[in-house]
Amino acid sequence: MTLQDIINDSQRIVFFGGAGVSTESGIPDFRSVDGLYNQKYDYPPEQMLSHTFFVRKTSEFYKFYRDKMICLDAKPNKAHLKLAELERAGKLTAVVTQNIDGLHTLAGSKTVYELHGSVHRNYCTKCGKFYGIDAIINSTGVPTCECGGIIKPDVVLYEEGLDNDTVNGAVSAIASCDTLIIAGTSMTVYPAAGLVRYFKGKYLVEINRDATAIDDQCDLVIHGKVGETLDKITV
Repeated sequence: MTLQDIINDSQRIVFFGGAGVSTESGIPDFRSVDGLYNQKYDYPPEQMLSHTFFVRKTSEFYKFYRDKMICLDAKPNKAHLKLAELERAGKLTAVVTQNIDGLHTLAGSKTVYELHGSVHRNYCTKCGKFYGIDAIINSTGVPTCECGGIIKPDVVLYEEGLDNDTVNGAVSAIASCDTLIIAGTSMTVYPAAGLVRYFKGKYLVEINRDATAIDDQCDLVIHGKVGETLDKITV
């Protein structure tokens, strides 16, 4: 059975994506040979993207964050656009993403559960006021609110928990879909990767460059680029 066959036979598709969905937009992933984890900084990326580091070395955090985590030049690729098309056609009910780049929304997807937050949302840690991304890119050093509080990106750092409402929405979507497409993720980042266990539907599909631990659980495994693969689908 081909991916086209599965999509033709599906009415409630959920797409669960990771960093590999955005690499075709020029956004680096973390764990590949040229990913962030293999680049040289004064501190390991995992440490710089931790809650403790944000609190203790806020200025250093923002140097790395502005340099590597904000990619405003990136545009939605064929994967993002095809998913938005599938949603408009009534085939896709939700996108669940581990990415923080906001490209699914930019492509036109309406129901998007951003498990790890978004660089486009920021808030004051003191008064709670929300800010757009301009508050980060148009400031230097540590961005501050008009009340004097520190502005923090609305992204989930290491040592922080996922947003309950976002997780519940994602779980509900996955539990009620007939097809789950997992793409561009190594399935090693928890608790996000654990959400797959809620899938009880008909078809489990994986699209990924490399093999993962769930290959043998899938009805269809495609080793390749996510955008190139989805672009071949007709809706």
